[in-house]
Amino acid sequence: MTDSFPVQSPAEQRLRRWRLVLGGGAADGTSCSLGSEDLNMDAALAALYSRDDIGGGNRRGGLGGSAPNVARWLGDIRKYFPASVVQIMQQDAIDRLQLRQLLLEPELIETIQPDVKLVATLISLGKIIPDHTKATARLVVRKVVDELLQRLDEPMRSAVSGALNRAVRNRRPRLAEIDWQRTIRANLKHYQPEYKTVVAETLIGYGRKSRRSQRDIILCIDQSGSMAASVIYSSIFGAVMASLPTVTTHLVVFDTAVVDLTPQLEDPVDVLFGTQLGGGTDINQAVSYCQTLIRDPENTILVLISDLYEGGVANKLLRRAAELVQSGVSFITLLALSDEGRPAYDETLAAELARLGVPSFACTPDQFPGLMATAIRREDIGQWAAKEKIMTTRPVEKLMN
Repeated sequence: MTDSFPVQSPAEQRLRRWRLVLGGGAADGTSCSLGSEDLNMDAALAALYSRDDIGGGNRRGGLGGSAPNVARWLGDIRKYFPASVVQIMQQDAIDRLQLRQLLLEPELIETIQPDVKLVATLISLGKIIPDHTKATARLVVRKVVDELLQRLDEPMRSAVSGALNRAVRNRRPRLAEIDWQRTIRANLKHYQPEYKTVVAETLIGYGRKSRRSQRDIILCIDQSGSMAASVIYSSIFGAVMASLPTVTTHLVVFDTAVVDLTPQLEDPVDVLFGTQLGGGTDINQAVSYCQTLIRDPENTILVLISDLYEGGVANKLLRRAAELVQSGVSFITLLALSDEGRPAYDETLAAELARLGVPSFACTPDQFPGLMATAIRREDIGQWAAKEKIMTTRPVEKLMN
């Protein structure tokens, strides 16, 4: 609805939307006039999506090369469009108009609506961000990290702690250690009708909490450019798990080199600025390093987060994966840890890993706590994935049938 047309029929509203999509001019075919508010929206869209040539070649906008122009445009799109659309338009501006260099200006960064994609862009700029902008960039990344922690911390903490507490049972628990639900179910046959109560002859407890680590978890993350969102979410989850006393967490990132960021796990922002998105991929070398971290294979969970486009030696990676599985390590491959839909990945290598007992599938951040809880309880990952309606990679023999 515009200020010039206070009441519009459904047909008029559809025509107005088509006019905004098509961008006006002789070619739109709508002959629809816009009010002042819609004209401002149209100008914001045209600045990003207008065409320089009638033939429909390269799309280029008119934001200009100055940060003040871009800052005003960013303010306009936040005024006229919902947050989900703003995030898309910001990313399109960075990609289409080559505005990455403008993100080096603190005044511009302050005007952008922070989201995961913006964090990925700032991290990819990494070491070229000038000193006068780094503090502002860290504040933007911090804001997104804090929002993700608020959303994901408690589910992750509850899932892992709950799985660990229930991994060991004892039949002589102290009062504070009694699992009342399981105890009542185990003693229903001793129900006393006259007293309307259950006499518990057998007590079932969670098991006394040990100060030592019950599980060793290794997150091995591909930091190639396509895995940017996965790196961000993995850093958040790694920091949460690192704060749990009964879990030992390692976080390793790799491209053609391997970097162990475990010492930075107390602060996910430090982890993110310790990564360098982009570059090649040597998964075999990364998994080889992770092998050196394993002390207790039966209690180790290795999560490889990668699209499996191996730049190293795939056969060596497969041999190493077989060794890990045979030693008792729970080895899982996540093709993506993000909300971005079905990932692109090397289907052949994923199928070969599945044949060796290494399941491969994509997972959203909201599903990841459930995955870790299932792995900690040593339950079937495939059954969990089926319950979550997650498509897993089939072994290579099944692909050939």
